[in-house]
Amino acid sequence: MNLGKMLEDVCDRYGGNICFIHEDRELTFRELNRRVNSLGNRLRSLGLRKGDNIAVMLPNVPEFVISYFAIQKIGAAAVTLNIMSTPYELSYFLKNSDSKALITNSSSVERFDKVREELPLCTHLIVTAGPDAPSSFREAVEAGPFEFEMPEIEGGDPAVIMYTAGHTGTHGVVLTHNNLLTQCDFLQMWNCAENDRGACIIPLFHSMGAACNMLSVIKTGAVSVMMDQFTIDGLFSAIERDKITYVAAVPKLFLDMLSHDSAGNYDLSSLKICVIGGASMPPEYIQKFQEKFHIKLMEGYGLTEASPGCTFSKTNMAQKLGSVGVAIDGVELKVLDDEGIEAQTGKTGEVVVRGANIMKGYYKNEEETARVIKNGRLYTGDLGRMDEDGYLFLTGRKKKIIIASGFNICPMEIEAVLNMHPAVKSSMVLGKPNLTRGEIVNALVVKNKGAVADAMEIIGHCRKYLSSYKVPRRVKFVNEVHR
Repeated sequence: MNLGKMLEDVCDRYGGNICFIHEDRELTFRELNRRVNSLGNRLRSLGLRKGDNIAVMLPNVPEFVISYFAIQKIGAAAVTLNIMSTPYELSYFLKNSDSKALITNSSSVERFDKVREELPLCTHLIVTAGPDAPSSFREAVEAGPFEFEMPEIEGGDPAVIMYTAGHTGTHGVVLTHNNLLTQCDFLQMWNCAENDRGACIIPLFHSMGAACNMLSVIKTGAVSVMMDQFTIDGLFSAIERDKITYVAAVPKLFLDMLSHDSAGNYDLSSLKICVIGGASMPPEYIQKFQEKFHIKLMEGYGLTEASPGCTFSKTNMAQKLGSVGVAIDGVELKVLDDEGIEAQTGKTGEVVVRGANIMKGYYKNEEETARVIKNGRLYTGDLGRMDEDGYLFLTGRKKKIIIASGFNICPMEIEAVLNMHPAVKSSMVLGKPNLTRGEIVNALVVKNKGAVADAMEIIGHCRKYLSSYKVPRRVKFVNEVHR
């Protein structure tokens, strides 16, 4: 089985049912498959083949899903990129991934143009526009042919490359078809089924967004209401209007829902479950949320290297506040001490997982792959403890990364940008706990002797090179940094 075959089987089953809604556009399963096939034929006509890598940098719109599965059907790997990527980041991603094409929207073309000459392999650009505007993407999905013959694609073949922060930098996580097929039953695990509707808020280029609001939606025959820009009032309106039954998001969204004064003005009766991912939420706020909305708020745990799902608080089991649940089916979960021995119940150690969801490895980085995968087990770098019932409680991190609003950030990447500024001698980036975002980025900076620069200038410099969630919120000047 592969993702392209999964899509065909599901589209045969659900045909004229709606699968994606974006603003006033509705896309049925049958139309999705037709557009995927047409784009797949266009990619093939450009000389793109099985084994190639093709980048997609799009917000939560139907064009993302069409691109993703067209790439799967030709046997290539989709390099799913953060829509906020700066030219500096985009150059690294496209170069490192050996991407031969980029599918993006018209507002991002200027960023690509700034680095195009640095990317001799990336020779094809397909651009989307509004639903009624002419574009190379629209022409490709409407031109046909609408039948497509897939090459032989094995379950162990690469399907996606996702970039995430690791201990030593930003790495491309290679996920196979088999890896991602393990993530297609989340909705069933949440007691959702055909025609259930989810609010697609987490970006689809994020591993959790792809699993919860695309892959499992398609496999289940459900509906994804795509929201690439929204407010809490907009979310409440969508729940009322579109009869949304589940929301999967980072803690900030649920905290914003909880603190919003006008929640009582909306009919939220269709909503039956909310799922937290990307970071932990303080237990007391989970309880307050459930009391206010009378909706179960469940926590899960995962990481991009695990496709991402590892644990979930199952609806048929007791809820233990502060826990991220138990291992999902097919995942072996252990907590190991510093000697690599399984820790006693209640004792803290590193969380280690094994299963069909574990990545193939980091793209072109065998050394870093060997650092985190040993004897078939993924050493997550997260610290936790397990109770007598197998519930996992996260307690901290062993690896030096920052997690802000569900995004992993490597301090070394930000320090490299800080050190590019002519006034900066050295720097150190730290994560500071934050209720709504999990952590925020702070920086300690040592200036060169005689250099004149204030914090706003340093922050402005970072904005030129880094996506907004990586930019330090606060810069403090110090005489030296101690690691």
